[in-house]
Amino acid sequence: MTTDIATLTRLYRSLRLIRRLEEEVARIYPSDKIKSPVHLSIGQEAVSVGVCDPLRSDDVVSGTYRSHASYIAKGGDLKGMMAELYGKATGCAGGKAGSMHLIDMGNNIIGSSAVVGTTVPIALGYAFAMKQRRQDSVVAAFFGDGATEEGVFHESLNFAALKKLPVLFVCENNQFAIHQPLSKRWATDRLCERVETYGIPAHHIADSNVETVRDTTAAAIEDIRAGKGPAFIECVTYRWREHVGPDEDYDDGYRVRADVEAWRDKDEVVRLAAALDPAARRTIDDAIEAEIAEAIAFAEDSPFPEQQELYANVFAN
Repeated sequence: MTTDIATLTRLYRSLRLIRRLEEEVARIYPSDKIKSPVHLSIGQEAVSVGVCDPLRSDDVVSGTYRSHASYIAKGGDLKGMMAELYGKATGCAGGKAGSMHLIDMGNNIIGSSAVVGTTVPIALGYAFAMKQRRQDSVVAAFFGDGATEEGVFHESLNFAALKKLPVLFVCENNQFAIHQPLSKRWATDRLCERVETYGIPAHHIADSNVETVRDTTAAAIEDIRAGKGPAFIECVTYRWREHVGPDEDYDDGYRVRADVEAWRDKDEVVRLAAALDPAARRTIDDAIEAEIAEAIAFAEDSPFPEQQELYANVFAN
């Protein structure tokens, strides 16, 4: 696998931006300035970056409650995201939704949801509408391994295959549904085999290598745009922090620190950083720090929503 320096640079910048932003979110969180629960993607960034890099601006992303990474990788507004976490009126959802319900329709990021599996059929409906309009855009639907246990996941696979919908199903398999490992939930770990029974090509990526994810996604998208129907990618990954919140949880009894060390040793942020010219990398890193600082300052300086906003955009008086 050979990747040109321009692509490596772009991938690194996206990885580094997500990592550093979430580290700052973790740092700020105990101060209570952030007004919503946060589900961090630290350790999982390569999946979102690898999938979103080949997407066009008119392609659509559907994320989960752990969607900081896909939001940023698709080009979501950083200031709007941080302001939303702070519960401010300038947030991407007006300060009403918080971390688990990010949205940026200007960059074709449809609203995420806190309910497991629910964004899969929403992505499906969006893909169905695009096909009806004869668009050649693609929807990338992100979800965790826990969502594959929901009935709506299988219903969505069947409908997408039946109608040859332009949707890329992306399973971020971090191997836990909150605190329950796969071994206690799945009779077999052959998820791709189960997906293939619907006639959907399925790809298993065991190490979250960002270049492999990118290349696999690019090839799948080419087939989807050609009208061949949906595709599925399972990316095995690992979250470094607790399920929800800024801390670690290796003393909670359901996993141990040794489990994460193998993943830290192959950290994609570090690997790509080493592949770049040190001076060029420092320039990127400095620019990222400035961008994050600006987004945080924007969030802190923004006003909270006015009281009348409680009554805006509701279905009944």
